[in-house]
Amino acid sequence: MGNMKQCKDLRIVAVEHPNDGYVLLKLTDAEPLPAIRAGQFVEIKVEGSPQTFLRRPISVNFVDEERNELWLLIQVVGEGTRHLSRLQVGDTLNVLFPLGNGFTQGVSGEQVLLVGGGVGIAPLLEYAKQLRQVGATPYLLLGGRSASNLLQLDLFRQYGEVYVTTEDGSMGEQGFVTNHSVLESFASSPLGGTRGGARISCCGPKPMMMAVARWAKQHGVRCEVSLENLMACGLGACLCCVEKTVRGNVCVCKEGPVFDINELTWQI
Repeated sequence: MGNMKQCKDLRIVAVEHPNDGYVLLKLTDAEPLPAIRAGQFVEIKVEGSPQTFLRRPISVNFVDEERNELWLLIQVVGEGTRHLSRLQVGDTLNVLFPLGNGFTQGVSGEQVLLVGGGVGIAPLLEYAKQLRQVGATPYLLLGGRSASNLLQLDLFRQYGEVYVTTEDGSMGEQGFVTNHSVLESFASSPLGGTRGGARISCCGPKPMMMAVARWAKQHGVRCEVSLENLMACGLGACLCCVEKTVRGNVCVCKEGPVFDINELTWQI
């Protein structure tokens, strides 16, 4: 896929509020959107918000090719994202995209476990869709503090089996994603079958990703993590988002956001 970065004013065609802390923006353009790999992100210019100097990095939630729509699921955490949550249909957003590298592209017959927590579930919807398009089978393990933190479950179910954990037990199994019983079956009989075993792609809060990475390492399962949530926290740190890797320090926004866990120096 050619990856030509574009900087464009995209028009907002829908603003949805799936729950208190989140807004879903659906954007379109007069021209066809560029090819976007699941796991890539955009940088948004926040107009009219004096506190927000730097562009905000937001992961691509979904691309609806038929409607030529780009979806952004945004957690409202500070002044910049609050401003984005107040946008209306017909407004435009200046977007630089697509940025970064994405998740590993799937192959036919492969089975992949997608693990997400909090707003980290956002890029996994597009990834599940892209895996299905090439004939791979995604399984989704999604975690949240409570049922209200788990968004887009109906959409996820269109692309694969969905397993859920909540810390308060209000939906699915109680606990963290690493406690979910599906992981045991994943370890004991690699779902990947003849194509080199199973693999995991993970996005969410760093402690969760480290726990999943630790589990994957213990069980010899390949695992990649998306660190873009470190930039998408609304701290505007995306221009200096350095992560230590086995190759030395790299900028997550350029080299990442997706890394194989063996590239990282996490003490797992």
